[in-house]
Amino acid sequence: MEISEVRVKLVNNKDDRLKAFCSVTMDNEFVVRDIKVIEGTGGYFVAMPSRKMTDHCEKCGGKNHLRAKFCNNCGAALPENRARKDIKGRMKLHADIAHPINAECRQRIQEKVILAFKEEMEKSKQPGYKPVEMDEPDDEVPEVIS
Repeated sequence: MEISEVRVKLVNNKDDRLKAFCSVTMDNEFVVRDIKVIEGTGGYFVAMPSRKMTDHCEKCGGKNHLRAKFCNNCGAALPENRARKDIKGRMKLHADIAHPINAECRQRIQEKVILAFKEEMEKSKQPGYKPVEMDEPDDEVPEVIS
């Protein structure tokens, strides 16, 4: 697998650990969006796209994220600690949407993304800097034929 393109959209909030959102194109054929660059205690690292885990209200069946205290649908109080725990005993609140299968692939992605992030940070210091456009213009999206 070749990483053929990395797009980086810097995040402006200086106090937040989240520094950028990225999209990675592989083999000029497959894109993974919403990869995050996060500043940790040991430096920058990459977090894969994920979604919040949910469950259903016992009263009405409404869907709620696992940290919700009340049902979004009926307002009923929800039990605490509804999330399953991982091997380390931490609550599992998010599920990966896309992720590397092995450490070598994760390392390759992380290296390319962090390099592109640092390059974008340098570009952002230049006068007249324009942020990267993450979404494709509407006229470039192919029409779906059914």
